[in-house]
Amino acid sequence: MIILKSRSEIEKMAVACRIVAEVLQEIVQAVRPGLTTQDLDALAERNIRSRGAVPAFKGYRGFPNTLCVALNEQVVHGIPSKRRLRAGDIIGLDLGAKWEGYYGDAAVTIPISQTSSEAENLITTAQEALTIGLGEVRPGTHLSNISHAIQRFVESRGYSVVRAFVGHGIGTELHEEPQVPNFGPPGRGPRLKTGMVLAIEPMVNRGDADVEILDDGWTVVTADSQLSAHFEHTVAITDEGHQILTAL
Repeated sequence: MIILKSRSEIEKMAVACRIVAEVLQEIVQAVRPGLTTQDLDALAERNIRSRGAVPAFKGYRGFPNTLCVALNEQVVHGIPSKRRLRAGDIIGLDLGAKWEGYYGDAAVTIPISQTSSEAENLITTAQEALTIGLGEVRPGTHLSNISHAIQRFVESRGYSVVRAFVGHGIGTELHEEPQVPNFGPPGRGPRLKTGMVLAIEPMVNRGDADVEILDDGWTVVTADSQLSAHFEHTVAITDEGHQILTAL
């Protein structure tokens, strides 16, 4: 687990995260019915490389693309394809970039045109769960306080949090210790320290928490075929509390 100490380290991490935030916003603005998820992936790679960065996910443990996409019942790690977006779908967009040896990682879920109120409520809950979790990020607090706050909020809304996949530390590696679950009791795990950087990412299911991995070896789907939503920010712990590095 890296702890950022020098101004140079902090600045490099901030640049990587800003690139992720900017490109992710550009992808969100491009989403419309009729596009393929491959179209979005090509846009993501082009716009990352145009900023002097490299895609963080492409080639990582064999993942073939720049962008992770998740449509409807897909949770995370979907491989872009020739599948066309349809009005009423929801899509999760997960993006990472590496700049000067440092990583940024963020994700959003959005509706494609007008979608159902059930889907809208799920998306809102997942986004608010991330905000709730971030509210626990400050020096001295136990890591599991983040986890507990997310779980308590999500379940109070009648949804479930995925347990098979969790958030993580991030820095000079895409995935570092510690793991950041979205569930569990408070008051456990390491205490947060200034300079630590975490990728916090609640994955929220409309139905049960159980998931399955498709035959492609990557795409995670809900076991009951219900909708899922995913949000993520890279956040640095500061003396004052925290700074969301992937916020625009």
